Amino acid sequence: MFDSGATGFMILATSLVMLMTPGLAFFYGGLAGKRNILGIMIQTFVSLGITTIMWVAFGFSLCFSGGEGGVIGNFDLAFLNGISFDAAFDNGKYPMYIFVAYQMMFAIITPALITGAFVNRVTFKAYLIFLVLWQIFVYYPFVHMVWGGGFLADWGVKDFAGGIVVHATAGFAALASVFYVGKRRDTASPPNSIPLVAIGTGLLWFGWYGFNAGSELDVDAITTLAFLNTDVAASFAAITWMVIEWSRARKPKFVGLLTGAVAGLATITPAAGFVPLWAAIVIGIAAGFICYLAVAMKNKLGWDDALDVWGVHGIGGTLGTILLGVFAVEAIGGQSGLIEGDTAFFFKELVAVLLGAIYAFLFTYLMLIVINFLTPVRVSESEEDIGLDDSQHGEKAYDEGAL
Repeated sequence: MFDSGATGFMILATSLVMLMTPGLAFFYGGLAGKRNILGIMIQTFVSLGITTIMWVAFGFSLCFSGGEGGVIGNFDLAFLNGISFDAAFDNGKYPMYIFVAYQMMFAIITPALITGAFVNRVTFKAYLIFLVLWQIFVYYPFVHMVWGGGFLADWGVKDFAGGIVVHATAGFAALASVFYVGKRRDTASPPNSIPLVAIGTGLLWFGWYGFNAGSELDVDAITTLAFLNTDVAASFAAITWMVIEWSRARKPKFVGLLTGAVAGLATITPAAGFVPLWAAIVIGIAAGFICYLAVAMKNKLGWDDALDVWGVHGIGGTLGTILLGVFAVEAIGGQSGLIEGDTAFFFKELVAVLLGAIYAFLFTYLMLIVINFLTPVRVSESEEDIGLDDSQHGEKAYDEGAL
């Protein structure tokens, strides 16, 4: 018999993580210019379909079947072959199918994070190819190496819910995309709907409880710690970002408050179940400060990461992984960090997150070059001027005259 409480919790956590993908679509859709709302939203929503097909067909197998101590798994569990509907997960508390579904939701949202960097510049056909190849050659290997018994796991690297696997890889892939695709023709395009950004942030924040607390893959004290750490870090980061921006711009900015919250959520992700509550406060403040500086630096250098994917997710995931190496407490997650004298673990986390960031950046840049040989990656100037909603999809987000 399965544990009904643990099974119910994992179903809830999986549902929460699924909700993050529409939440991301609303968040990005509100930040985009009014001619590119649907273009960015469909890039997020389409991952729900394509990634699910890939995950069932071979993605789950490549991540979690075979390949012990290696870089990638095998195809033994392709199409979930050999996993019966009542097969148990490793801890015996709930069916294996809910673990498959839970991990699938991570796979769905991770490549979708990247899209905010190249809003209104990339053809839909090229993006679909990107979506497939990036998962196969970046996401699946890092899931296997960190969570699927691969060589980083064997080496002792920890990543509670995706600082390396999700945010660092996606954030630095986004930066590579910015460098390859180039700047928008209209870089002054303002957000079309800040209330929509707020709705998206609320859904992301709500879903993040499943993202982080669910990553304990059980219901215990660590689950509740990860839940509370998630909220605390997001709150401290949001207020830190708002205060910094208020002091510089002389006005408190709502978009800044919302962006700071997402930065805090991304930064606490790798450490949520390994650090005490006081460390979550420090991590939240650090996230608000460092991610704000990263975005400011990006703007000064003229990198057109339109929706700050690199500054929020790339830097947030990297920072959180490094701070996990500092603040991990053995009594909580069974691993000591730098503050408890484990210098080796700190350097393992540092090396692992740099490996993920550098590999994702280089592979993404080269992949875009290859894709451009197959189909144009960037839309034409006339298509960009018209906007992706009309030129790529033949639809408009609002009736004429609504905005």
